[in-house]
Amino acid sequence: MRNYWALLPAIAVCVVLILIYAVPTLINPQWSSNVLGMFRQQSELQLGPKQIQSRRMLAGALVIAAFALIGFNVSLNREANGCYQAAKAWGAIDDKTQTADPCVDMIFGSFFGDGGGEVLEKTQQPVPAYQLVKGKKPKYLNWIQHRPSYDGLDLVVGIGSDCASDLKVIQGEDKITVLVDQTEPCPQSKDISVLPVKLKQPLGARKIVTVDDKPLEQINPDLDSWGSVLKKLATGG
Repeated sequence: MRNYWALLPAIAVCVVLILIYAVPTLINPQWSSNVLGMFRQQSELQLGPKQIQSRRMLAGALVIAAFALIGFNVSLNREANGCYQAAKAWGAIDDKTQTADPCVDMIFGSFFGDGGGEVLEKTQQPVPAYQLVKGKKPKYLNWIQHRPSYDGLDLVVGIGSDCASDLKVIQGEDKITVLVDQTEPCPQSKDISVLPVKLKQPLGARKIVTVDDKPLEQINPDLDSWGSVLKKLATGG
């Protein structure tokens, strides 16, 4: 599990301190300066009904705040880890300068080109994978820079940023060809550009291929579920 938020230890301390106060107060609002006071029938400090209600409301609000802090951290981890896993699925290599905030530094929507235009070079480079966008939309796209709109989005193709401007998508009657219009192989990259593709007609039985009609691998990276992230945070996985 990639721990996105450096303040996680501080959050853990805050949550523990909140619970140390809030849980005994919910059990026995007469509790004052001694933890053992919550087990006493009588306390040195006798509270009226309104004061008891106020203390319980405050303790309840603090418990809610503690869970909100935990949820906020889980949400950040979920989003960051999802972006990291998506970038890796598209072929990104690890770089310490990039992984601190993968949703910003490791993966982003295409800034250059839309996959259109003619193929100009005599030889081209293959593209390894694509993602079919239908039904459940990949949530990691919501968190990346320059994110594409889900409206009219049929395919996503990720490629190293050095080759993004030369990515071409050729939509034919019997196949869709995705390639990089360069004579030299694309170098390994620490960041990935994802190109959204709108099909001119439904995919149907058409194959999605690259150079030499080799089929592309279909991948499906996305955010981990909340339960999965909680488990990873708890176990350090």
